[in-house]
This record gives sequence, structure tokens and C-alpha cells, in this order.
Amino acid sequence: MDHIRFDAGETTLIIACGAGSAPHMAYWGKRLSAAVSYDDIAKLHQRQAAFGSENAPITPSLAMEPATGILGVHGFAAHRAGKDWGGQFVTGSVKHDGQSAIIECRDDRTSIRLCYAIGCDAQTGLITIASQVTNEGSTPLTLNHIATACLPITQNMSDIIGFTGRWANEFQRERLKRFSGCYLRENRRGRTSHDSFPAIILCSENTREQSGEAYGLHLAWSGNHHIRVDTLDDGRVFASMGALFFPGEMQLAPGESYDSPQIIAAYSGKGLSALSRHFHHHVREKLIRADVRTRPRPVHYNSWEAVYFFHNEDHLKAIADKAAAIGVERFVLDDGWFGSRRHDAAGLGDWTVSDAVYPAGLKPLVDHVTGLGMEMGIWFEPEMVNPDSDLFRAHPDWVLRIEGVEQIPYRNQYALDISRKDVADYLFARIDAILSEYDIGYIKWDMNRDLNHPGGQYGTARSHAQVSALYTLIGRIRAAHPDVEIESCSSGGARADMGILAHCDRVWTSDSNDAIDRQEIQRGASYFLPLSVLGSHVGPRHCHITGRHLSIEMRCATALMGHMGTEMNLLTETESDVAVLSQAIALYKSHRGLIHEGDLYRLDTADYNIAMGVVASDKSEALFSLAYLTTHKQTLPDRLYFDGLNPAKNYHIRLIWPVGWTAYRPPSIAENLDLSGGGAIMKGEALMHAGMQMPLSMPETVLLFHLQLVD
Repeated sequence: MDHIRFDAGETTLIIACGAGSAPHMAYWGKRLSAAVSYDDIAKLHQRQAAFGSENAPITPSLAMEPATGILGVHGFAAHRAGKDWGGQFVTGSVKHDGQSAIIECRDDRTSIRLCYAIGCDAQTGLITIASQVTNEGSTPLTLNHIATACLPITQNMSDIIGFTGRWANEFQRERLKRFSGCYLRENRRGRTSHDSFPAIILCSENTREQSGEAYGLHLAWSGNHHIRVDTLDDGRVFASMGALFFPGEMQLAPGESYDSPQIIAAYSGKGLSALSRHFHHHVREKLIRADVRTRPRPVHYNSWEAVYFFHNEDHLKAIADKAAAIGVERFVLDDGWFGSRRHDAAGLGDWTVSDAVYPAGLKPLVDHVTGLGMEMGIWFEPEMVNPDSDLFRAHPDWVLRIEGVEQIPYRNQYALDISRKDVADYLFARIDAILSEYDIGYIKWDMNRDLNHPGGQYGTARSHAQVSALYTLIGRIRAAHPDVEIESCSSGGARADMGILAHCDRVWTSDSNDAIDRQEIQRGASYFLPLSVLGSHVGPRHCHITGRHLSIEMRCATALMGHMGTEMNLLTETESDVAVLSQAIALYKSHRGLIHEGDLYRLDTADYNIAMGVVASDKSEALFSLAYLTTHKQTLPDRLYFDGLNPAKNYHIRLIWPVGWTAYRPPSIAENLDLSGGGAIMKGEALMHAGMQMPLSMPETVLLFHLQLVD
């Protein structure tokens, strides 16, 4: 066959793969009718030679290897002691079943095989692409660089949306105009990172949440990576991404293969929210385990901001009593329960229960928690070790390092080389022992430092191997304890990607529980990750990171639009705030099925607002969140234009949070329509296209509107 074609959802993908030629993407975008053939596309895309350039047009490839001759795009670099560097891959065999394909390519001159595995979701048209490089030669092959794939993007995608941030302020969006040359983001931190989330969106100038074309690409990998958008001088545009290697890190012995991380890619002609829904469907249906996906997401209590390192069994039992009374379903014991871990400079790596703090072990606390009807969870940071620990004193050679170079100080800890079998076996044994001894159903798996010097015992770089070993170690634990759920935490959201979500069940979105920051953080994360996996907690009134004091109503409403939990000392909070928290937990429980399984619609609003909603797949119900972050310039705020409703149906709309809310200087639409009471019935078409005048409100307020279809 000379091409393969996928038609699914709103997308068509055509890949040219004729025998003896380089495979390349001939078309990817809006779904075409069956009447449009590959020949039509090939004829329409004919290029010609131009003065000052090659005498004949050059065809691109999925690999963009050196021998293609296309300058400016760098997709593949390998060599054998400086030779065999100019590979040219041509198609050998193709297997295609309508929803997936395997394209096998070879370069006989350099003895390298390159295979592509491509999938297309029948419902959404979302594409998955992975590549495999095999050394078929008789000598070692050094793989310097590889993009999983290089994908052409239509030239009218003028804008690039990238994702950056920092600790406690992740998932920040940067939108800029695409420019001639290369847009490049590289991450060398050894984890997904706070500042370079491995995803990118290309869209038209006029693309917004509800309209316009957009292409989204995400790399399912939890380590070093590169993201490129190349705009060539001939006008063509290519997007590529892949794992990033340190020098000499990827050496393939004869017969050995390298498997790339997947690119998860989607197209939408209906705006950014529709693009996100394609990715959400993939995470929920293809990555999260079925038994976790179908179970209601339990309300968390996490002990960190309540006690920090100051563990006391009776105190924790008292907090557990209070947590159970307000509806908490999972109690997670955070850092400080093991070894000499009374502060962050000692004990990390010594995964045995501290006799000094828990003389009878954890069983009394675990039994107390489970006796209250809650599930018990526990914190680990397996990949790290304190220099002041029994583990480090016994095995100083187990840490990642560059020989002869002083370690970079970072949180009083070093990184263990978990790609070593003896290290991985030790960690598995210690975690397995805790899970086997105690009735624990949940792990908060943390990783709190970058890998500044990721060198192994033989002096070679081990950053890539570290991530692969992480996936393997978690897989061993899940196989031994299949009922235990695992959360990926890394100083907040520094390891929140679709690579880790193939091995975990939730991500900790950010260490900041400041509700104002969280509104933007959770919005940014939602471009690729569904609300069901975004850990979101109600923190204490005084945020220890920002110093802000925010109302309990705002903190609860913000946490509710995710996987809800709380992280405060319930014994010292005011009774009135705890009562409001209890109301919010009950509200979350009554709507979490909708929040976690519904379709997400982010709304275009002015900068002083953030608004988003979830709508049931059958349009029967919806929940919309409207956050007033700051004041507005005009006298009254804008209208709110709902989305995702059935325009022909009537909806009963009520303002359900805060309970009994009234506008600043009433009467407003809230009072006139009795939205906080009996509510009003409105046509879906009117709510979406005419919009609802937002009531005047103080800043730092979040309103939740519930809409129910009326027969």
C-alpha cells in the first residue's frame, strides 16, 4: 500500500508509506469525506524548486533524519564512532487494521531499523505515535537525539501555546506568535518539571475556548524531554517532541532497541475546550485503571499542613475523628512517620516505622482510621535519601553523582540510582513490607528534587534509565498490591504527565493550596488532564506559601472542581469554617460523578474571572464554576455565556454555592431570579448565546451554578 488513512471523530490522518520511500504525514486535520482521496492530497500539495534552494523539492519524513536533506528540522541523530550518521529510512512493511498501524522502516547502509506504532481513537480521532530504533549492526550504536515523530502542522496555525511555571505555580500558559526559525523547550531536570510541561498547542489567531482550529501534542514521558516547532524558510511547519538524552546516555548494543515515549496528539476545529476533551477521554479510558475509574473518587484528608513533622498518635487520632465526622473518606499520613525523620534533613531512605513516635507501630493509628470507615494512606519518597540516614551510611555508592564533583545541595537529600537492581529491590522490599503489614490502600509517592548530576556507578548518565526504572518499580508494587492506589507527587505538579498516569491513579497538581493560585493552576492543567486526576485540597485559612487569607467558601469551591480533599488542622480551625467544609464535602459527593465523568467546558472570560463547567454527556445536567479573582474596570461584570447545553431544552438553574449567597449591593439577578433559593428555568439556547448578567460580587469569590434539564 502507498498510504494508510484514519478517519475518526472530527479528524482525518493520512500517512504516505509507499515501499522504498520515507514515511511522512501527508494530511492531518479536519475530517475529510471519503470522496477526497490520497491522490487528491498529493496532487494539491505538489511543491516546486525555487531560486536559492535545492533544484528539486525534498520530501519530509516522520524521522527527519539527516539524509532527507531538509535543513532546519532535527529529528534523528545516531552514529557508530562518528560513522553511520547519515541514515535514510525507507518503508519496508506496513500493517494497518483501521484503528492502528505498524510501519517498519530500515536503512541498510547504517544497519538501523526504525518502526512506528500509530493508533487512532475511534471516538475522538486522538492519535498516538511511538517509535522504536533497533541496532541491526555488529557494533554499538550511539543514539544522540530522536524525536518520537516530526509532524507537519498547517501554516494557518499562527499561535503557539506553551506551558511553564515554577514550584507552587505550575501549568502557566504562554501564548505567542509563531515565528521563523525554531521554538524550542528543553527539560533536563530528570522529572517532568514545574517549568516545562511536555505539551504544546498550535492554533489559529482567532482560536478560543469554544471556536477555532487547534492541534495539541503531549509527550507521555516523566523525564528529560525536548519540544520543537520549526518554521522553515519555505513556509512549512513541523512540530516534534521526544525524550532528551545526556551525552552517551543511549548506547544500543547489537540487536538492542530503544522504545520512545508516545506522542499523544489531537486536532479540534471547535476550540481549545473541545481539544482538551479529546485528551481527557484518552486519560480516563486508556490510562486510568477500570476499577479506579469506576469507583467514586474518595474525599482526602492529608496530614502535612496540619502537623508537618510533629507526629503524635493521639493528636492524629483526634484529627481523624474530626475528619470522619465531616465526611472524609481517605486519611493520608504524610512525611515524618519513619526512621529519624523529625525534620527534612534526616531519615529519608529508612523506611521503617519510627519507634520513637509510634512505639506500637502504625497499627493503632491505622485501625483507628479504618475503624472510622476511612481508608488509610501513607507517604513515601522512595527515590531520595538523606545523607543523615542509615541507608546512606550503609550504601553511599547508591546515589546518583558525577565522580569527583561535589553534590548540588537540594532539600538536604540526594537521589538514589533506582536503575540499579540492588537499589530497586531494597525499595520494593521496604514498601512491600509496609503495605503487607498494615491495612493501607493508598500511597502518596513524592519526589522532591531535580537530578542535577544523574551519573551512575560506571560514570554514565542515568537520567533516562531512572525514569524507566521508576515505571518498573511502581509496576512491581501495583502487581503485588493491586488494590492500592498511587498518587504521583513531585513537589506538587513536577511529575504530572500521561507517562506517569499510565502507572498511577492521580497527580498532586501543586503544593500551593492558595485558592487564587489554584484557579489558574487547575485551569492550565485541564488543557491536557481531566479533573478526576487533579488532586485539589482545601488548605488552612492562612496559606503558608503565599501568606494570603481566603474565605473557606472560596477555598472549598476551588477544591471541589477536581479530586477534592482537605489539608488543615481540623482541631484548630473555627467551628464555623469546619461546618462550611462539611457542607462542601457533601456537595462534592453529590456531584463528583458529574465533575469526574462529564465533559469539560472552559469559558472565555475577562482576566478578572475564571469560569469552567462540566456537562453530562447526555446534556442532562451541568455544574459551572465562576471565580471572581480581582475587581473589574467597568461598573458591572460581564455576562456569563454557558456552553455545552442542549439549546432546545429548558434548564433549571440554581446558585448552589456559597449556600444562601446574596450579591454585593442587592438586588441582582441572583435575588431577582431567586437563584440561591428555588432557582429559575431558562432555555439552553438563551443561556449559551444571550448569556447571563453576572451579579456584582466582592473579589475572591467563587460561585457554583447547577443546571438540571427540565422535561
